[in-house]
Amino acid sequence: MKLRVSPPVFKGGLHDARTATSLGRWLGLAFTVCFLTGLVSHLMQHPPGWLADGLPSRPSWGYRLTQGLHVASGIAAIPLLLAKLWTVYPRLFARPALRSVRHALERLSVAVLVAGALFEPATGLLNTAQWYPWPFSFVPVHYAVAWLVVGALVLHVAVQAPEIRAHWSRRSPGTLALPASDGRDRRSLLAAVGAAVGAVTLTTVGQSFTPLKDLILFAPRDPDEGPQALPVNRTAAAAGVGRIPGEAYRLAVDGPRPYTLTLDDLRALPQHEVELPIACVEGWSRSAHWTGVRIADLLERAGAPPHARVRVVSLQLRGGYRVSEMGHRHARDPLTLLALRLNGAELHPDHGYPARLIAPNRPGVLQTKWVGRLEVLS
Repeated sequence: MKLRVSPPVFKGGLHDARTATSLGRWLGLAFTVCFLTGLVSHLMQHPPGWLADGLPSRPSWGYRLTQGLHVASGIAAIPLLLAKLWTVYPRLFARPALRSVRHALERLSVAVLVAGALFEPATGLLNTAQWYPWPFSFVPVHYAVAWLVVGALVLHVAVQAPEIRAHWSRRSPGTLALPASDGRDRRSLLAAVGAAVGAVTLTTVGQSFTPLKDLILFAPRDPDEGPQALPVNRTAAAAGVGRIPGEAYRLAVDGPRPYTLTLDDLRALPQHEVELPIACVEGWSRSAHWTGVRIADLLERAGAPPHARVRVVSLQLRGGYRVSEMGHRHARDPLTLLALRLNGAELHPDHGYPARLIAPNRPGVLQTKWVGRLEVLS
């Protein structure tokens, strides 16, 4: 006896192209903002050689804004993505599976798009909590999959362009008349999704937009928690540094005229105070008052050429980003300091005692702590 399996029948009125297009507009916007700001973040952290000297140091809050938008738009995309998938999933059961070359391209783009679109916010969300339950390196894989998702999205939009145009608005030519109840249900669904987006945004964005910090419920970082009222990602113990004795500390500055300074020597140099944010790739950021010696003054004493890059080397024994480089725009910016004090007090060991880098418009992972050497690069 041969059994015939009939495809499932979806009777819901909201599994339609109009609803999918309405949700797709907002999801596409969230993905676009997330991708562009993520591209900025990647270039700021890993600039190609030709761009290293072109990275701007102003506005000082630039990276704080772009990375905050990156994480916020990625989190906002989650309820939009789930609603979009709920709307279109009946099409996965359409028969025949492949009807034409155009349909095959659509299926391929959708498969890659769905897989990548689920992967990106899931891994990004776990990154904000600094939890990595996978064997691969997060940054290069997250970056590569983002390009894959964008390519699949462009292909998907190109294939679906006629249907998108037909349902872009109520007045679009070719739009079919739909039952009034579907309109009410669709508005209710969109309102619920909008409320979900607003809720997850308001309860997480305070980690970077500090006026809303009292609304934080789900963000992994409170911008007020940490030594000296500033969060910490890597402690001195985790970096293998511990407490460095001030009397044993030496800063080596390598250049045309190399020299070495003790901590007392650094304290005796002209001190400058700046207000700059620490903005981390996980999405949290916090402004603070920093006091220390201008990097430009240290480079001038070493006889560094005006357009020289600088390599900053930490005393930390383990962990990533032990060494960072700065282009001349950051190195010569008067806001860039070798900081000795934070919010009026000596640096806590977890914030880089005895000396750390603080520079405008720069990712937190590149604000090197426990600085032991500055190297002038030709």
